[in-house]
Amino acid sequence: MTAIFHHHGDEPGFDPALPALYNMVYCSRATPDVDEAAVQRIIATARRWNPEHGVTGMLVFGSGIFFQWLEGPRDNVMALMARLRNDRRHDSIVLLSEVEDVRERLFPDWDMELVTSEHIRDVLQDALESATDPQNAKVLGGLLTELDAGTLRDL
Repeated sequence: MTAIFHHHGDEPGFDPALPALYNMVYCSRATPDVDEAAVQRIIATARRWNPEHGVTGMLVFGSGIFFQWLEGPRDNVMALMARLRNDRRHDSIVLLSEVEDVRERLFPDWDMELVTSEHIRDVLQDALESATDPQNAKVLGGLLTELDAGTLRDL
């Protein structure tokens, strides 16, 4: 499901000091030739490209599935997503969500962090502990609850 939210100055909780951030979450199946070395090359490329374009995020890889959260200026995230759609290492890209909102970054210090699926709980917990935006905290808390209840399956 796709949701685009635009906050305006007269809305409660609007903070003009926070940037308008666009974020996308997608998953894709890795092509059969993707191995650990290929994943490390993806991370190395992201760590060069992303800081120059104001993009931060997280990549989870496990069982041949990529799950990625990207956040930054809308045009830059869209340009990166276009590159990913043409990347032969990804098959069957599925857009899970996209949101544009005035808020803090969830991963402000991560140009692109690789997280193995067994560490996703720690990542969500860290993001929740550092979140100051109530909506971000609510979403992260909900994901942790689902993870702990076993309703999210391990990728």
